[in-house]
Amino acid sequence: MNRLTTAWGTHDLTRFPEDPRDQLRAWDAADAYLLRHLAETGVPTGTGDGALVVALDRWGALTTALAAHRPVQISDSHLARSATRANLARAGLGDPGAAGVRLLTTRDTPPERIDVLLVRVPKSLALLEDQLHRLAPALHPGTLVVGTGMVKEIHTSTLRLFERIVGPTRTSLAEQKARLIHATVARRDRPAPSPWPLRYALPDGIGPMSGRTVTNHAGIFCADRLDVGTRFFLGQLPVPDGPARVVDLGCGNGVVGTAVARTSPEAEIVFVDESHQAVASAEQTFRDNAPDPERGTFLVTDGLDDPDAVAASSVDLVLTNPPFHSHQAVTDATARRMFAGARRVLRPGGELWVVANRHLGHHRQLRRLFGNCVTAASDRKFVVLRAVKS
Repeated sequence: MNRLTTAWGTHDLTRFPEDPRDQLRAWDAADAYLLRHLAETGVPTGTGDGALVVALDRWGALTTALAAHRPVQISDSHLARSATRANLARAGLGDPGAAGVRLLTTRDTPPERIDVLLVRVPKSLALLEDQLHRLAPALHPGTLVVGTGMVKEIHTSTLRLFERIVGPTRTSLAEQKARLIHATVARRDRPAPSPWPLRYALPDGIGPMSGRTVTNHAGIFCADRLDVGTRFFLGQLPVPDGPARVVDLGCGNGVVGTAVARTSPEAEIVFVDESHQAVASAEQTFRDNAPDPERGTFLVTDGLDDPDAVAASSVDLVLTNPPFHSHQAVTDATARRMFAGARRVLRPGGELWVVANRHLGHHRQLRRLFGNCVTAASDRKFVVLRAVKS
């Protein structure tokens, strides 16, 4: 837990799920800089007829600090929304709705009018582009637009997006390696259309998904091409027999689970990701390519920890390409949770298949958790690991 002191109070904040081994902070200098700027300039925060919108708040630090102004948070991340709920509760504000805070996803319809737009610059430039396009119709010449991020996260391309979609843009001086982005809303008769979602045909030579068209909403990993790890994985996938239950964990655009559906048409495929953009992508990819589009289930949740999402001992096969970053931080915390969740939902004899960079050493964690792990395939960069629940 880490403490953030602002003009609106002091808040104890955590990421989600709370893990004592995870020492990563739930706020950073970019969050603090924006909040300090709002307090020092006396910026009106949601006093007009429109909403105060906090877009892409990472762990709810901005939303929690500004809760008295009844903000609307827009987030792609299930974990960020869960962290926001927990941090609001810790601040004594209880349920977000009761506190006047609205939590929307990037797939929800945004407010019709926005008086204040605060944007936490995301790692994905595509997600920023998509959200600015979605929010632009609600902006007006009086809307205050301020973005924030660490210096290493704000590039010329970032500023060009604000300039092109919102209006004239400038940046602040850097403070504690953080920077603010100030954009003035310019009226445009016909704003350029958003390029998202992006659809493209997969290459040949990758098995059952060769030449098939996939859908990619903004913000998912490698949205404009098939990443090399997934390409390697597609050539090594097991083929379940009969009506097996298969989980594509951290599904991204759903290409792995959809490939299994095409080779095993009786299988039920469960697509799981903590990103709303990813699950929307997976659902469209599956419906466009699966032999039976009704044999897919789509869940936005934190891995496989939630017993209400996927029951224990109910799954025959879990397939995953786990991330090793949390925003800018390198960590194996997400992979550890994914492996533990997979073990919980697998039936005895069920299998977890993992593709990962060789250097990550996931085999050690899998052997501790499952008591076994073998290398099913490898090349110079990647390994495919197989662990069986006893």
